[in-house]
Amino acid sequence: MLSIDEIKQDNKLNIQKNIQQIAKNVLLNEAKAVENLIQFIDNDFEACVREILASKGRVVITGIGKSAIIANKIVATMNSTGTPALFMHAADAIHGDLGMIQKDDIVICISKSGNTPEIKVLVPLLKRRGSKLVALVSNKSSYLAEHSDYVLNATIGEEACPNNLAPTTSTTAHLAMGDALAIALLELRNFTSEDFAKYHPGGALGKQLYLKVEDVFVNNALPMVKSDTPLRDVILEISSKRLGATAVVDDAQILLGIITDGDLRRMLQKESNIAKIKATDIMTRSPRCIDKNEFAVKALQIMQENSISQLVVKDGERVAGFVHLHDLLKEGIV
Repeated sequence: MLSIDEIKQDNKLNIQKNIQQIAKNVLLNEAKAVENLIQFIDNDFEACVREILASKGRVVITGIGKSAIIANKIVATMNSTGTPALFMHAADAIHGDLGMIQKDDIVICISKSGNTPEIKVLVPLLKRRGSKLVALVSNKSSYLAEHSDYVLNATIGEEACPNNLAPTTSTTAHLAMGDALAIALLELRNFTSEDFAKYHPGGALGKQLYLKVEDVFVNNALPMVKSDTPLRDVILEISSKRLGATAVVDDAQILLGIITDGDLRRMLQKESNIAKIKATDIMTRSPRCIDKNEFAVKALQIMQENSISQLVVKDGERVAGFVHLHDLLKEGIV
């Protein structure tokens, strides 16, 4: 016989297992539904993409309930990838917001059933205005699908909800189809990472795409010595400039090498007579460098690949300064 405590523990483990299985079943359901969408990428999808590319207007995306939330996300993705888009709530559209639609705009209407009362009111109004109408729908036999110029088929088997009611798998399918549409447009527009940076100037992502080395190293002191500089003065230069290194240059400020804190420690472990040591005796020749016009994220990549914390910055052939890992941390791109 199991004790009460053992029964409680066993029940607790079973509940935990059930929770994990529920979550796994949801993910499997939605993953299969998204994979199933591949067969629905057809001539209508391609024609829709080409229609948007050729349009002089914007993409207006509308929906109601959960579909409205998905519409907002697709709008955001399109705007950030070069396709001008805006959201119009289907309920508000029939109470004045139809005025936001311009002559050349293309309207995408998202609905699982395609038969909701708001959609049945809205569709004739859109058609009367002469707008091209795209249905992103899970029911190809619906009112919306039958009255649209193009149908993006997002049919699913069933919702992840055990009652087959709560929009779960259907909204995931609509979202995935929207992403497919946005990225198809992105690629056909030859939208580059530089273009992406123009729309994402804030945050870590934006900084990775536009921040240059020259933007981050300019406030650092420039530690620099000549090849015949005595060791004592090399140490003072490194200490005073607080970057953990110094460049070794010739009279034209052309880089000859670099001396780091690590070079000093290794030298002191080997040498007992340091009075006659010059910079040229301990410098590392051909150190890692970066041009001031390179992206700061490339400097980070070089540091990570070589397990170093600073890079010599060059302006053409001349030494311009140092960029340190701390500079990149401060800018939030690490």
